Amino acid sequence: MPRTSLRHGLAGAAVALSGFIVAGPSVHAQQGYPSKPIRMIVGVAPGGATDILARAVGTYLADTFKSQVVVENRPGANHIIGGELTAKSPRDGYTLQMIPEGFVINASVYAKLPFDPLRDFSPVALVANVPNVMVVHPSLPARSVKSFIELARKRPGELSYGSSSVGSPSHMSGELLKAMAKVDYVHVPYKGQSLALVDLMGGHIQFLFPSIPSSVAHIRSQRIVPLGVTTRSRAGALPEVPTIAESGMPGYEVSGWYGIVGPAGLPPAIVTRLNQAINTMLQTPKIRKQLMDQGADPRTGTPEEFGAAMAADLEKWAKVVATAGIKIK
Repeated sequence: MPRTSLRHGLAGAAVALSGFIVAGPSVHAQQGYPSKPIRMIVGVAPGGATDILARAVGTYLADTFKSQVVVENRPGANHIIGGELTAKSPRDGYTLQMIPEGFVINASVYAKLPFDPLRDFSPVALVANVPNVMVVHPSLPARSVKSFIELARKRPGELSYGSSSVGSPSHMSGELLKAMAKVDYVHVPYKGQSLALVDLMGGHIQFLFPSIPSSVAHIRSQRIVPLGVTTRSRAGALPEVPTIAESGMPGYEVSGWYGIVGPAGLPPAIVTRLNQAINTMLQTPKIRKQLMDQGADPRTGTPEEFGAAMAADLEKWAKVVATAGIKIK
């Protein structure tokens, strides 16, 4: 298992780490929870938004609880490998997982999962929305979502867009726009967002829906052109870029949320303690600014609200996936 440290991107939100252990001050074990290290599962390799947010939360919880939080990367199959590990863990609050919105999309994309993304997990806390942004190659004659849709209607089936993988939020962002705008273009899945960005900048595909943290530097260097963000509100890191909804697609929204879950049946007192600690973290001005500067929108709320959002998104994306005819066996 690789050992990594935070160096860039959203990494300013967490202290630089060597290895997976986020260590709190060395003190005698306190009564009650936690009395031993907490394991934070991350279903992707180190370096992405899921991993960096997990380390930011882990750093804060370690300091707050005077304990250790061990960030454990279990990449593979769109967070399914990590999810199965979390779902089968003891219901004691010592195994948590940072999940993205794509975690619930899996239920519609995959013919069979080793768990149910709602029934087999306890929602703990929503952490942040990390918007995707629709970007195009500079050679494409479109500088707004409206002009892009007009172009796509004139050239049905000719334009292509990439994504980090089948069923990922970057994939679903394109499928939702296709369905709402009633246009036709080609999806090209990649093994990771960075590879898709490279091909976009090389002109091999025409557009993409990457996360803002992964693409903002390329936008500012004018190597790619932003047309609209996928969230309901404009993004703090790109305030001049309109939302896709306000660009002629009312109702369009891909929130790109990230949150913490544990196995189903976590004791309510532990869920409450974790939720309150994470909400306090996200209300800390310094941490909020660090996250927002990189394109993340810190979010707070109750476990029940997070669970309701997960359920609503599962239902929403099931319809989009069915319309697009996406299924992985």
